[in-house]
Amino acid sequence: MIDRILLFPYWLTLKCRHAFYNIGLFKSHKAEVPTICVGNVTVGGTGKTPHTEMILRMLLESEEWGGKNIAVLSRGYKRKSKGFQQVTVEGTAEDYGDEPLQIKRKFPQVTVAVDKSRKRGCRFLCNPELLKTSKKARRCINKDIPKADIIVLDDAFQHRALKPDFTVVLVDYNRPTFKDYLLPLGRLRDLPERIAAADIVIVTKCPTYIDDAQRAKWAANLGLKDYDPATGEGTRRKGKRQHILFTAIAYDTAQAIFPEGDPRYLYAKRLILFSGIANDTPFRNYLCGNYKIVKHFNFPDHHKFTRADMHSIRDAADDYPTSVIMTTEKDCQRVRDCRFIPGGMKQRMFHAPIKVEFLTDGDRNIFNSLLSSSLK
Repeated sequence: MIDRILLFPYWLTLKCRHAFYNIGLFKSHKAEVPTICVGNVTVGGTGKTPHTEMILRMLLESEEWGGKNIAVLSRGYKRKSKGFQQVTVEGTAEDYGDEPLQIKRKFPQVTVAVDKSRKRGCRFLCNPELLKTSKKARRCINKDIPKADIIVLDDAFQHRALKPDFTVVLVDYNRPTFKDYLLPLGRLRDLPERIAAADIVIVTKCPTYIDDAQRAKWAANLGLKDYDPATGEGTRRKGKRQHILFTAIAYDTAQAIFPEGDPRYLYAKRLILFSGIANDTPFRNYLCGNYKIVKHFNFPDHHKFTRADMHSIRDAADDYPTSVIMTTEKDCQRVRDCRFIPGGMKQRMFHAPIKVEFLTDGDRNIFNSLLSSSLK
């Protein structure tokens, strides 16, 4: 009861905001090109960026979109730049945010941009010539942008001023929304009932196998009836059909963060781990399969590494001189910006690229089919 009283003001604010959009008092606008929204109703930790990358791979591999100009639009959380900016491979996390920079470095052929206003960002991506005349784009450094044919919106589910053509909402397997609370008591930043607005719900960070009974239980807990695991489809109230699919995290072979990285350290038995993400448990569990983690530094999400942080990691490295130093792919973007790393440490610092995979080929085919049909 006490939680309902404490959370009522926030709940009421969200309820009114969505009601105003639903009845048309607040206006939603569609972009000039097809848009795909990847989002959630929680604060971080569901895997938006790896799922955005998965969608990019699907688009690049498709016959329809592989030869088109694909763009990604993100907010660029904790960046120091203002307004609309085009992300470049040579940029820094301070310029654009760590996640957009990660995407650009993995997909250099894709246009990646950041803007707090997704509506304005889409307008610039659809009409790049406006960048050269608009006062709102006067701070944009890189204005030579190809016109987008399709836009993937990273973390835009709460930005209702822009209405996407296809919406994917992510739910963490380890922290389901139906067992969570609104901020500040929990990690929900939006009403869990908003999940019903998505075209597809993806349960992320799953074990590598989930049987049909578990899938059906998840669907029921998320509000779907008559769920069919074979098609991933169930029914919500008022007859709306929705799909629920399941993905797991996977990691590629570790890569050196700096050019001087020595791959021989990857054969070490001991490992020093440091991370600044919402939840590094899956990454830590993955590393435990090959290494003994002798020291673990756990920083807040999107943490800007300081001289003191690097000195602490260096001290641990001195205590274990043959150990490898490992971090996440997202943290790697900020580590490269850090000016306080001793030269000897750079030889030992690695990151493991992250990706997500559907649990079955059937799930992947269903997603690909729904994505393709929604963009026609």
